[in-house]
Amino acid sequence: MSKQTLSFQAEVAQLLHLVTHSLYSNQEIFLRELISNASDACDKLRFEALNNNALYEDAPNLEVRVSFDKDAKTLTIQDNGIGMSAQEAIDHLGTIAKSGTKDFMGKLTGDQKADAQLIGQFGVGFYSGFIVADKITVESRRAGLKADEGVRWVSGGAGDFEVETITRPARGTSVILHLRDDASEYLNAWKLKQVIGKYSDHISLPILMEKEEWKEGEKEGEPGGMVKTGEWETVNKASALWTRPKKDITEEQYQEFYKAISHDYENPLTWAHNRVEGNTEYTQLLYIPAKAPFDLWNRDKKAGVKLYVKRVFIMDDAEALMPSYLRFVKGVIDSSDLPLNVSRELLQESRDVRSIREGSTKRVLSMLEDLAKHDKHTAGEGADGVTDVVDADDKAKEGKYTAFYAEFGAVLKEGLGEDFGNRERLAKLLRFASTTSDSVSVGFADYKARMKEGQEAIYYITADSLAAAKNSPQLEVFKKKGIEVLLMTDRVDEWALNYLHDFDGTPLQSVAKGAVDLGKLQDEAEKKAAEEAAEAFKPVLAKLKEALKDKAEDVRVTTRLVDSPACLVVQDDGMSTQLARMLKQAGQKAPETKPVLEVNAEHPLVKKLDGSVHFHDLAHILFDQALLAEGGLPEDPAAYVKRVNALLV
Repeated sequence: MSKQTLSFQAEVAQLLHLVTHSLYSNQEIFLRELISNASDACDKLRFEALNNNALYEDAPNLEVRVSFDKDAKTLTIQDNGIGMSAQEAIDHLGTIAKSGTKDFMGKLTGDQKADAQLIGQFGVGFYSGFIVADKITVESRRAGLKADEGVRWVSGGAGDFEVETITRPARGTSVILHLRDDASEYLNAWKLKQVIGKYSDHISLPILMEKEEWKEGEKEGEPGGMVKTGEWETVNKASALWTRPKKDITEEQYQEFYKAISHDYENPLTWAHNRVEGNTEYTQLLYIPAKAPFDLWNRDKKAGVKLYVKRVFIMDDAEALMPSYLRFVKGVIDSSDLPLNVSRELLQESRDVRSIREGSTKRVLSMLEDLAKHDKHTAGEGADGVTDVVDADDKAKEGKYTAFYAEFGAVLKEGLGEDFGNRERLAKLLRFASTTSDSVSVGFADYKARMKEGQEAIYYITADSLAAAKNSPQLEVFKKKGIEVLLMTDRVDEWALNYLHDFDGTPLQSVAKGAVDLGKLQDEAEKKAAEEAAEAFKPVLAKLKEALKDKAEDVRVTTRLVDSPACLVVQDDGMSTQLARMLKQAGQKAPETKPVLEVNAEHPLVKKLDGSVHFHDLAHILFDQALLAEGGLPEDPAAYVKRVNALLV
């Protein structure tokens, strides 16, 4: 192929503009990104060579080499991994080869720190080279292709790039950075070793640099300098981090490893590193991120941990090793028992994989339980009058579970329907707002500890927003009696609670389902007054049922209302109106069910019904207002407005 000039995909051009304006808060990160890419290329070769050993050609030892040329002002990162063909260079370096590109670009805000994190999460680290370079040359040949099928890719980071066929005897890729004048510090072996040691020490391949030695000036008075010897030395530990003893790994090394595998720019909340032995042997290094990725809810995005078998990389995003509701977990699992040629299909059927999945799930839940346990723990006098002592580790965990739950709480709730075996553990990890706390901090155990004497259920309400939940008419009698109600406002709540009927033996009861029954919390006088009101109101109820027969399944007097004239509820086994609304908004079919209208017989508007010439209009207004109060819309808004206006006039 002769030299061609091609234009970048529009999104890449925009991305490059951001990168070249120093989006990355830490300039030296470019070296970590490029070494990480080189390591990935070697991992891919090792995996493909499992079925085709000839891909190793005459170089079976995989490695990454870092070199520089002070005179030419170039820094080169070279690997002997899988390499690229000419078309792959065009595809991979000229476009963002990921789904959801438009979504990604739409998230960019102009806030440098926030945008840098997005770029990292999106996996476009190659372009970080333009932070320090005004031109990048990439020379590559894919393993298995002929020497004359190499490719050279060149760009100045503007709107286009050049690509041409070259002869390249060695497989793999060389990324040559033509450094800007203000990046000359990276033409120094000491600086490069320092950056590699900080960010890439965990890379399991050897990272080599050419040795240097001091040479005196040839003439008297001439300054000496460092001269390359032609020998190469390994400048990293060159052993997979997860294979090392925990005592030999620093907190900073754990954090940098997380950033390398996740492309995140924040430290993780917590992590667990364990060697599991027994019927199935494997090592797990699992991380919980501090922030949710922007595409957490993208169903097309693959998620999961990295799978290694006997330290050989097998696949990214091994979904079979972690349940969907823990898809935010990052990390590595290295198995001693799986076959090296394991495929995604085989993973679904393997007994060993099921064992690894169960063990890893329990490990993640244990990490979350540990964070939750320390979330409110502060030094001070305990309930027994003894002063608690909080060590540094406990102190560091304070507030972390609240931060985690704000990012991933809604995803965690999916586990109630997906993971029957861990349902009780998950229920203990859930947090909600309540009528006594606007913050999402109330767990079921907290609620139970505060239940009133004689209270036999955990009460909750689901709504589209916190404001809608707090102001729902269904809460009025609970507020009057000082009974706490959990306020559930995530879209997943209604679905998830179909799988959780009680907590630690105490039933969960929606205040918007069935007739309100406060049991021992309602005294005999109240019950008697309610029965008498219902009896006296029977003639009006009959007329209301007839007027609203097309809208309401039933009309009945209620004791749950104090200030409002009416509210809508559904039968105990019925689908809530909120869930029916959500299904319709998602384009799915919802069963056609009618709600029950409950009226407050003591309300002036309801009393006015008896004998009113506007009975029919008032009945429909009552129903539509109850619908509006719970976040719905009248079936015929124009008719509702017309009725209200007529009565106002």
